[in-house]
Amino acid sequence: MISGIQLTLLMGPVVPLPAPRIVIDALESVEVTTSAGSASGFQLKLQIDSRSQLNTIFLVAAGGNISPTTPALRVMLVVTMNGTPGVLFDGVMTNVEVQTGQNGAPGSITVTGEDLTKVMDMSDFSGLPYPAMPVPARVALICAKYAAFGIIPLPIPPIFLDVPVPIERIPSHQGTDLHYLQQLAQEAGYVFYIEPGPAPGTNIAYFGPEIKAGVPQPALNIDMDAHTNVESLNFSFDPTKGVLPVVYIQNPATRVPIPIPIPNLNPLQPPLGVLSTPLANVKLMKDTAKLNPVQAIGQGVAEAARSQDSVSASGSLDVLRYGRLLKARQLVGVRGAGQAYDGLYYVKSVTSTLKRGEFKQRFNLTRNGLISIVPRVVP
Repeated sequence: MISGIQLTLLMGPVVPLPAPRIVIDALESVEVTTSAGSASGFQLKLQIDSRSQLNTIFLVAAGGNISPTTPALRVMLVVTMNGTPGVLFDGVMTNVEVQTGQNGAPGSITVTGEDLTKVMDMSDFSGLPYPAMPVPARVALICAKYAAFGIIPLPIPPIFLDVPVPIERIPSHQGTDLHYLQQLAQEAGYVFYIEPGPAPGTNIAYFGPEIKAGVPQPALNIDMDAHTNVESLNFSFDPTKGVLPVVYIQNPATRVPIPIPIPNLNPLQPPLGVLSTPLANVKLMKDTAKLNPVQAIGQGVAEAARSQDSVSASGSLDVLRYGRLLKARQLVGVRGAGQAYDGLYYVKSVTSTLKRGEFKQRFNLTRNGLISIVPRVVP
């Protein structure tokens, strides 16, 4: 589609195959959104006329999403840049909209879908027991059902592992697999999402703490003449966002709740700014009193981390000029924005838009303070 960039579209039930030529010729644009804290999604827009076979193809394929017993249409998007393939998206189709043409103008088909967490949200397994199984074992067992979709579980054990004793309690499944995994993640102060790749056809089901550390991506440069690689970049600072969460742990003997303040001291989410976010208010998390101490502290740590991101940025870039795909849920450097806003940021979300001759990305960044903690970022 663009010199140095090639898009490969694969479709099919469970195991996707290269899309037929009629689909590739009609493809007008592709949009993929990846965001921390929510499911990823895609949208394909195809140009058709009233006699196009695509009307029948996609309407028949949409029938797979009506019943959980029928495999949904899987859609995979692979972007090859400079000879290196990378999975942009892997998920299933959820909706088809047809707009008929008028006055001789062609019509269009818009296909939308979500990542493979949608497959985990089709059947209710409430009541399934998990005797003597800690949370990581339950996560691995649930994800094993979806091995045909290339899902590889990656559960991170909590620091204080809670193994239920069968004579005291036996945990049971509640709702769909996705609902139960999200519930377990919330109780532990963790996140759960599915990341496509690294190889086409495989996906990593991550269950663990949100990590805002690691090797940063190449820097986003603004107002640096020939080194500028972003089209726009805007910043905002909200000093009232800082919250001190207070969790409650109930004494089993006296039934008296004990309040415990949770400071933002998380080694997996270190400060990215010298001037950290000031604490503007206190949040009393009274619902944590019904949880065990490990779960209560986990939720407090997660809330403390979320409330510290007072600095945010949004912008857009041309992928060809940037030289690679900007990925969400990773760090990236910023240069040329000034002393207060230069430095490392966490990529909160990325929306990739691919058309013939054009590949652009819109992004949102967050940080927990002003002024960079590093003397320089990776160029």
